[in-house]
Amino acid sequence: MRLTEKENKFDSEEKNEELEENQATSETEEKSDSEVAELKQKFEELEDQNLRLQAEIQNMSRRNKKEREAAVRYRSQDLGKEMLPVLDNLERALDTEVTDEAGESLKQGLEMVLESFYRALNSAGIEEIEAEGEPFDPNFHEAYAQVPAEDGQESGHVAQVYEKGYKLHDRVLRAAKVTVTE
Repeated sequence: MRLTEKENKFDSEEKNEELEENQATSETEEKSDSEVAELKQKFEELEDQNLRLQAEIQNMSRRNKKEREAAVRYRSQDLGKEMLPVLDNLERALDTEVTDEAGESLKQGLEMVLESFYRALNSAGIEEIEAEGEPFDPNFHEAYAQVPAEDGQESGHVAQVYEKGYKLHDRVLRAAKVTVTE
């Protein structure tokens, strides 16, 4: 009988060891499963972060490209603003009356300079803002005064231009200074 008790005791110890091994295995599997789930979650978070960073890089690249294009398109803006008073002075010089032949020659020379100046401005994308007779637009015109409308004039239109306005492509360099009909 002793042998049977020993066998039973040995069998129960074996079963306990198996149970402990199974418990250890299931605990390891549970830990492993939870680690896998954590790693999957981290992977998804990092993948999402990676996609967001790639999108941000593309947005920055587009924004940078747009800014470079605008810089090229409007590179002559500052020069144009500086040259407008020179253009005004040339036009005023041409408005003076001359009585002799030398004055006439000088005036013709100024006309040629003014014409080449206009060509240079146009090639840079700078053009005059049409104002006289046009409807008043505060985006392009600066009203100095209001005058009563004469026969044939509509209310809210430009009656007279004091100083020409200019624009570079779609940007106003200088608004036209005008009077507007009431």
